[in-house]
Amino acid sequence: MKLPDYAELRCVSNFTFLRGASHAEELVERAKALGYRALALVDECSLAGVVRAHVAAKKHGLPLLVGSQFRVQCDAPFTLIVLACNLNGYGNLCEFITHLRRTSLKGSYHLTLGTIHAETLADCVVIAVPDRDSAQDPMDATARWLLQHFIGRCWLGVTQLRRLDDEMLLHKLRQSSALTAVPLVAVGDVHMHVRSRKPLQDVLTATRIGQPLSACGLALQPNAEQHLRSRLTLGQCYPPELLAETLAVAARCAFSLDELRYQYPSEVVPEGQTPSSWLRQLTLEGAAWRWPRGTPPRFAKQIEHELELIAAMQYEHYFLTVNDIVTFARSKDILCQGRGSAANSVVCYCLGITAVDPERTNLLFERFISRERNEPPDIDVDFEHERREEVIQYLYTKYGRERAALTATVISYRPRSALRDVGKALGFADGALDVLSKSTRWWDGHSVEPERLLEAGLDPDDLAVRQLLQLTAQLMGFPRHLSQHTGGFVLTQLPLSRLVPIENASMKDRTVIEWDKDDLDALGLLKVDVLALGMLTAIRKALTLISARLGRPFTLQDIPEGDGPTYDMICAADTVGVFQIESRAQMSMLPRLKPRCYYDLVIEVALVRPGPIQGGAVHPYLDRRQGKVPVSYPGPRDGADLREALGRTLGIPIFQEQCMQIAVLAAGFTPGEADALRRAMAAWKRGGNLQQYERRLVDGMTARGYEPAFAQGVF
Repeated sequence: MKLPDYAELRCVSNFTFLRGASHAEELVERAKALGYRALALVDECSLAGVVRAHVAAKKHGLPLLVGSQFRVQCDAPFTLIVLACNLNGYGNLCEFITHLRRTSLKGSYHLTLGTIHAETLADCVVIAVPDRDSAQDPMDATARWLLQHFIGRCWLGVTQLRRLDDEMLLHKLRQSSALTAVPLVAVGDVHMHVRSRKPLQDVLTATRIGQPLSACGLALQPNAEQHLRSRLTLGQCYPPELLAETLAVAARCAFSLDELRYQYPSEVVPEGQTPSSWLRQLTLEGAAWRWPRGTPPRFAKQIEHELELIAAMQYEHYFLTVNDIVTFARSKDILCQGRGSAANSVVCYCLGITAVDPERTNLLFERFISRERNEPPDIDVDFEHERREEVIQYLYTKYGRERAALTATVISYRPRSALRDVGKALGFADGALDVLSKSTRWWDGHSVEPERLLEAGLDPDDLAVRQLLQLTAQLMGFPRHLSQHTGGFVLTQLPLSRLVPIENASMKDRTVIEWDKDDLDALGLLKVDVLALGMLTAIRKALTLISARLGRPFTLQDIPEGDGPTYDMICAADTVGVFQIESRAQMSMLPRLKPRCYYDLVIEVALVRPGPIQGGAVHPYLDRRQGKVPVSYPGPRDGADLREALGRTLGIPIFQEQCMQIAVLAAGFTPGEADALRRAMAAWKRGGNLQQYERRLVDGMTARGYEPAFAQGVF
């Protein structure tokens, strides 16, 4: 028997919060395994999950249809599925969602027939799916409305979920189709990738309506048919012509997120200048400010290298945009400071984005930007936390609400919240859940010691307890809702609402796009971080107080370097309230390391981190610093090659940049390849695939005269 070809046109992920019971990646992988011709992700009034589906669809080679679904309030309510046919249709869909979200309270929307116009959803196809409970004969008026507004690009959706009224529903829809010539098409109303997720979907329903499962009644789905079904099952449920029609709908939808093109704001480039020429002019002016007696030759060479790479990657607008923000802050006397990998850039230093003197550091620009990585740079700028709102409102004023918005942060279920929601749905007592959820730091969602359950008064062998743990493990990592990022802004030349939907944030005067940082990275879109730091506010107030006492201005640059009494206090661990070195772990390390200069503090802060601690770097460094062990450098020629990378840390690798340098100096990596190695190091817990570099690193080091044991130890 030949299985029918099929494209699923109605599928929601867990970004339809508390309804969808599967990740987008799971849905795509399952649809591919079942031999579907395409899959449409249509989360409710949202495109929040579409990037993850897009990445998975490219990986598995499955066409993804981009769309959304909406509940339409009218005499006979129905669900309207909208699928983008091309880039213009996608932009129209984004603006449609933006309008609904911006005119409603956060997390809600209201849609009536009068809100929908054909021109609003141009270059989109629509499918109207009846609400089974709305009326006895719900679709005649809806079909006529479709014909009036969307002729030639509309369908009536037929859902067959093995329910008692399936035959009657199909009969009535055929009548409506015959009266209006609006064709019928099969839709699955998929909420999960496999039927075994039905218990989790029930828990989500119970959480959504705030009742235990025992009180949910008809709010729960009567069976587990809302999953991606086999094509054999679909052939038994739907008439062949309705399944074939899904391919006709899918053929109309050729849009891919790969078509999106980000355009930088043009305001930051004066008339008569190009982005490259203007960035070069500002950088050289900044170099003259930083080095009044002339730019040192090696930094002049580094500036040319950076500008060449920035131009090749077409990132000039990004640097100019960040420079514009910093320039505004300084014009208002708002203390700000760039941080992170941008400190490896002399251009950032010349522009005043960072204040890290390159003469005091070993610069690795590829840590910041590299050709191999081919990703937008990431410059984080901290502002006084009491005045950051002025910077945010400056961006909204300069670019408008239609071109500037904060990125989203996906608030996901973690052990404590997952245990509570699942436990409440299953009817567990609040007291037992309180005891259990307070001990979640030891649980990663995979196994629980029976003793922990007994402490909470729960029987590890009880069926309900086992179900609690199983469902909690499934729920962990599910998105719960969207929140606003701490300060990640997306700024565009064209309306942002045609790139991604925008909605209101909970905070007044804030708007948020539906994608988070990872989504933006996946599509190569730009984000500018405008962050708040309380310590900058404290520094500003301290400078103001000192200026008042001295009777003259006292600025950050006036703070003397190497102040002896300050380091005496630090060595005595008298650092309560001192940014970065106030934790108990840091205070216990300070008397042992005895920092006497700024770079000593850099090392001290870096040592008290999981990587150096687990990697066994702490005690060897302290022994060498205290003179208990002589400083040595492994490798040929008495370690001459590694002195450049490890000289300032006494031969012990502590920083990620040093790992990059070792890969370059001792194993023959290019700077870009070394950055890829660093990224794999940083992402190993998330499947960073560090193993792929083992042979390259070890073989490269041994071929250059390093002992195999040392090379393996470095890895």
